[in-house]
Amino acid sequence: MNIVIFDGYTINPGDLSWDKLDALCDKLTVFDSTSEDKALSRLTGNEILMTSKCPITRELMENSPQLKYIGCTATGYNNIDVEAAADLGIAVTNIPAYSTDAVAQHTIALMLELSNHVGLHNASVQDGQWSDNEYFCYWKKSVTLLTGKSLGIIGYGAIGKRVAQIARALGMEINIFSQDPAGAMKSDFVSLHCPLTRENRHMVNTEFLVNMKPGAILINTARGGLVDERALADAIKAGFIAGAALDVLEQEPPAKDCPLIGLDNCIITPHIAWSPKEMRQAVIDILAENLESWLTGGMKNRVD
Repeated sequence: MNIVIFDGYTINPGDLSWDKLDALCDKLTVFDSTSEDKALSRLTGNEILMTSKCPITRELMENSPQLKYIGCTATGYNNIDVEAAADLGIAVTNIPAYSTDAVAQHTIALMLELSNHVGLHNASVQDGQWSDNEYFCYWKKSVTLLTGKSLGIIGYGAIGKRVAQIARALGMEINIFSQDPAGAMKSDFVSLHCPLTRENRHMVNTEFLVNMKPGAILINTARGGLVDERALADAIKAGFIAGAALDVLEQEPPAKDCPLIGLDNCIITPHIAWSPKEMRQAVIDILAENLESWLTGGMKNRVD
């Protein structure tokens, strides 16, 4: 059997090995990324597909009769028509809950950056401002102590629980939205850790933001679609909240006119919370384990 990987670059830009997958097939072909218009030609001659971004539609699968297995290289598999795959007898697997510690760490890193402004102060020192200062210390923005502050967590699964554990160690009070919606909304920080569904798309809208605690900060390391970006930009400009820290946006990569880019008090990182090398290695390991299970009649991480 032959394997084709449609979206290899973000998992392995060259610092890891594909050997575990290579050992399970006759031929392994890896593409950095694959657009929808190239999917059919790249599937030709391959029984096994690994992907996370390219849409895998019923039409594509129907026109690829050799396809037997799709391994999603992430936890979410909304790019795959799972119902069509089941109808066509194509196995589908995913990689559940592999990045809990990494996403929790990044959430806390964003919170600390908005509290301590490390990047801003380093830039000022590199620019010579400390050397030119008459005092032994100075600050460009006031540093905030997290001890005693409150953190509202929306989505109390594995990641939400891990964030809460770290925040408690920093002396923060935890308010869980599912247990105390009002307490969570009125926290000093509100952090999103829930999946994106039809029902909660744009849950962070104008009404949501106006009801947050004045001076609060929103953190989103979950899904970009949870936030109405125009409403968030307006809320920050109007002073309803103090700022935001985001690792995900509705459109990735974002358009040049994204209302949050260039906005004061809004930190954006390029969807990297999941991406430590250890996590990317785990993705490759689990991809191989899932495939090996299927090849021997198993059901490891099957989603169809």
